[in-house]
Amino acid sequence: MTDLIKARRESMRWQLLNALNKARPIGALDVLLLSVMQAIYADCTVKELHTELEYLEDRKLVEIIKQPDGHWHSKLTHYGVDIVEYTVDCFAGIARPTKYWNG
Repeated sequence: MTDLIKARRESMRWQLLNALNKARPIGALDVLLLSVMQAIYADCTVKELHTELEYLEDRKLVEIIKQPDGHWHSKLTHYGVDIVEYTVDCFAGIARPTKYWNG
């Protein structure tokens, strides 16, 4: 069971990076990211989403602005873009697929 929870966390981090990459350069509110995550993990909660966003922020991959109304606005940092574009090595803890294509 622990392996499934770990795999879910790591996959969610990768999916969040991808979603934020699509939202560049503006970024995205947590309500949009939650709907994306719930399309993949139907039982995803705001708390779970915020936990994984904070993990990515701690790794300097995203910047988060916590708004007074309780919503979070996130966007990729330059290093987050590099991770998504496969130009740098990826940390353990993020389920980035192995690059198998050229370019």
